Amino acid sequence: VESLHPRPGWVELDPEVLWSQFVGVIKEAVQTAGLHMGQIAGLGISTQRGTFITWHKRTEKPFHNFISWQDIRSAELVRSWNKSLLLKVIHAIFTVLHFLTGNDRYLAPSFLTFSTQQTSMKLSWVFKNIPEAEEAAKKNNCCFGTIDTWLLYRLTKGSVYATDYSSASSTGIFEPFTKCWSPTLCNLLSLPKSIYPPVKDTSFNFGSTDSEIFGVPIPIMALVADQQSAMFGECCFHPGDVKLTMGTGGFWNVNTGERLFASQRSLYPLIGWKIGKEVVYLTEGTISDIGTAIKWAQDIDLFTNVDETAEMAQSIADSQGVCFIPGLQVSVDGTYLCASFMGLKPSTTRNHLVRAILESIAFRNKVLYDTIVKKVHIPLQTIRADGGVSNNSFVMQMTSDLINKKIEKPANADMSSLGAAFLAGLASGFWTDKEQLKKLRRIEAVFEPQKDSEEYRPAMDTWLQAMKHSLHW
Repeated sequence: VESLHPRPGWVELDPEVLWSQFVGVIKEAVQTAGLHMGQIAGLGISTQRGTFITWHKRTEKPFHNFISWQDIRSAELVRSWNKSLLLKVIHAIFTVLHFLTGNDRYLAPSFLTFSTQQTSMKLSWVFKNIPEAEEAAKKNNCCFGTIDTWLLYRLTKGSVYATDYSSASSTGIFEPFTKCWSPTLCNLLSLPKSIYPPVKDTSFNFGSTDSEIFGVPIPIMALVADQQSAMFGECCFHPGDVKLTMGTGGFWNVNTGERLFASQRSLYPLIGWKIGKEVVYLTEGTISDIGTAIKWAQDIDLFTNVDETAEMAQSIADSQGVCFIPGLQVSVDGTYLCASFMGLKPSTTRNHLVRAILESIAFRNKVLYDTIVKKVHIPLQTIRADGGVSNNSFVMQMTSDLINKKIEKPANADMSSLGAAFLAGLASGFWTDKEQLKKLRRIEAVFEPQKDSEEYRPAMDTWLQAMKHSLHW
């Protein structure tokens, strides 16, 4: 769905366009497979996280377009909250509570900071700036939902209002320790407690689509957030299994099993999935501007086809000291923080610029991997990559060299849709257990370390230095 930008920094999606494209894609997929709707045993829905909408419970009319996870309209709210005395007091209280009890649930609030990517701050903006939403909430007539909740609501003509644990935990408003919407955060930000949907298992019979939509009712057997879905599609079912998705952004996810690690700086706890009594937790670290940076480079004609980039990077020995500083998405932390190249010379070519962009992805993978090793005290097992950028052999090989680990790449890079299919298939009885799913995995390539990571030390040190300098631009 094409993003709308009604004002600088605002990123929205038209709910009606999203709906029509969603229905159209399902119909096209079934037709392409040579099937008819009556043969579909169940529907699994995997959706982007952090993008949400609010609507009137009775009239079903949205109060606004979908507000994207990339939207920064809450920047002023974020700045004022992060500088507030109240937040400093909260830090102090929870630091003392964590010290006295040793309970990890008090660790995250002890260094809580807000960002524009968080759903909570954008939702707070909605209730401060859209009177109709605030008025409806007072009368218990306002519904909040991420994309999965709203699609479920539309598919069932308003008869089912729900989300699952993976999507709820990704909003930042849901407390993974207690498995409920956070009353503390709602009170702090004056968010109405009545607006949130019930939270159900990830692999679960949510009801059936209205028969008018596809001609027959189709059971909806799974709702799941995209990164958790990719984790399930990669069959990362065991503690220590790692999934690296490299798409628009980068996502490192570690299966921590039944253990929920408290939020650390740059690492966040999530619920991976809940199936019956089984609850699997993940720790996640994110990188912005991966696919975004590559697309930008293509848009300014550094290359014509993304498949050329690995060959361009490999055609030269190094980037000649050129460093790419990511930051194409506007940052709330400073007006002047932005993407840039450093170290340009008269001899710099397109190949050097492309290599610098690809190296920056591998270097950031290394930084985040080292953070995970240091903070998550679980032996890391298999690392499995997916997403469009996982097709880039240069990034994959350099990442493998830097972290000194083998990385598997599946034959199908779109793991989010496969994970949703697996979860729906389990709920409908098409598969009986995860062992059957493991047998369906197809590995296209395995990248093993070929160079000592120390060989990259000078280039990475230069890049780290450039990153520091960029903060004072």
